[in-house]
Amino acid sequence: LPIANNKCRGGYFLRSVFYIICDSFALFLLMEKKKRYEKIQHLGEGQFANVYKAKDLAENKIVAIKKIKVGSRGEAKDGINRTALREIKLLTELSHPNIVPLLDIFGHHSSISLVFDYMATDLERIIKDTNVLLLPYHVKNVMIQTLKGVQYLHANWILHRDLKPSNLLVNDEGIVKLADFGLARPFGSPNRIYTSQVVTRWYRCPELLFGAKYYGVGVDMWAVGCIFAEMLLRTPLFPGESDLDQLRKIADHMRNLPDFVSMNPSPGIPLQQIFTTADNDLLMLLSSLLKYDPLKRYDSEQALQSDYFSKKPYPCANVEIAQLLQQPLLTGKKRHCENVTTGGKRLRL
Repeated sequence: LPIANNKCRGGYFLRSVFYIICDSFALFLLMEKKKRYEKIQHLGEGQFANVYKAKDLAENKIVAIKKIKVGSRGEAKDGINRTALREIKLLTELSHPNIVPLLDIFGHHSSISLVFDYMATDLERIIKDTNVLLLPYHVKNVMIQTLKGVQYLHANWILHRDLKPSNLLVNDEGIVKLADFGLARPFGSPNRIYTSQVVTRWYRCPELLFGAKYYGVGVDMWAVGCIFAEMLLRTPLFPGESDLDQLRKIADHMRNLPDFVSMNPSPGIPLQQIFTTADNDLLMLLSSLLKYDPLKRYDSEQALQSDYFSKKPYPCANVEIAQLLQQPLLTGKKRHCENVTTGGKRLRL
């Protein structure tokens, strides 16, 4: 289509027509892609999306489709929630074995859907299923895979900002993949201000609970430490009911927070008393991930180099993680984590 000189009225008109045709064609292609996928089952619903199990008719394989909920004009850009747009942008730029890949995008009417690999389960299900025997070499494998995914993000100047067991997906080959990048952000600019209302409360670091606007990789590393502890205990380490209660639980378990005013000073509970059979290497890694000072917290590279991973029992192969998925309860409906307790049992580490 010839485009006339922009200085004339006809040029502006023809250029506008050209853009409309291009946009319409792109929209047509997005809507046509919907025919490629056949819904099988509704898997769940979140704040911004519904998730379905579906079949990719072109590739003859099972996939997961995340159908984005359309917000109001005031809450969304072009009718699509900004959180979804950020997730799409980041996922199209990321590629790593431990990051969930975005396979396709398609639209239908006013909605947009993201297509991902179908993942057998998530770490939350594995942790909360008391019929699953989660052994030390399983924990080491999952931690290494998680840290490698986090290391890749941080090396590319991305903060996940919502790491938790339910966002660590596991496929039928035993590969752990980080998912849900709706809260992820680039970092590195010294003047960039962030919101402190990120990360699910139980995995939120002290500086976020105090309302920090400037932060870095420490927010993700604290969450990794909480996930590590949860795999060992089979219950959350700091299950606060409010932000204030979260701070109180952190102080009760560790020691008083710096500059944290308390009428009843807490000496804290040594990690050795919580993880009664843990060796020194495990305790060193865990305590280094859960440092109050984010500048003293281990980053992902330091964590991966920990002696904990290089000593017996050695991390298992991914296939042994896959074998955990054969437990019958993992193939059923997702359970409510608040109904599961450890019953006072301790895992031999």
